Amino acid sequence: MTERTLRPLAGRTALVTGSTSGIGLGIATALAQAGANIVLNGFGDVSEAVAAIECLGVEVMYQGADMTRPDEIANMMGEAASTLGPIDILVNNAGIQFVANVDEFPVEKWDEIIAINLSSSFHTMRLGIPVMRERGWGRVINIASVHGFVGSVGKSAYVAAKHGIIGLTKVAALENAHAGVTVNAICPGFVLTPLVQRQVDALAQREALTQSEAQARLLVGKQPSGQFVRPEQIGRTAVFLCSDAATEMRGSTIQIDGGWTAQ
Repeated sequence: MTERTLRPLAGRTALVTGSTSGIGLGIATALAQAGANIVLNGFGDVSEAVAAIECLGVEVMYQGADMTRPDEIANMMGEAASTLGPIDILVNNAGIQFVANVDEFPVEKWDEIIAINLSSSFHTMRLGIPVMRERGWGRVINIASVHGFVGSVGKSAYVAAKHGIIGLTKVAALENAHAGVTVNAICPGFVLTPLVQRQVDALAQREALTQSEAQARLLVGKQPSGQFVRPEQIGRTAVFLCSDAATEMRGSTIQIDGGWTAQ
């Protein structure tokens, strides 16, 4: 096999926001395994995340932009391009959560969630897509959620942001339909991240359950498969969206949710 076959994204630069742990690190890892150089961003364990990518034989840098601040996002995009080259693959994954009913939702939390989960994607796209168009190739992958399709009590800001991400994805895809730039969304269900694993562990200890029983308790009524989505599955889907096979996927939403939205 040729190097291009084994590492089809060799020579590409990928920026993954919110990528120092969980879903984002899973995506960054999969893209690096496919040969892409990686720009990491986020507030997790930076040294551990960088080491996880470096061992895959690609270039990696970390940029800690606050995704609520458009000026820091612009600086991140500029530093990434000057260090690793123009961004070919943009994965908008940064996100936070807060739970409260609408009438009790703190205004500052609403603003923060919309800024990080929705507006930051607008800012990276407005800055990144023109460069991709000029170069004749680009991939934008927005990490939405099943909550881009359905609601959950107490998650008004998160659900509004994820619905917005799907709409933003469709519009940007249409605006670039005749370019070599595709824009698509991945919509995960319940993903087994370190944070969720801690929830499983706490429930198991509190209720004297096995890991399997605690997992089933968390997933009941949500994911009919009874299994968590794994970050590496989302990562491999992102690699597929960067492939030639996905060239005519434009404005698509891919649900990886164990059947959640099929109900």
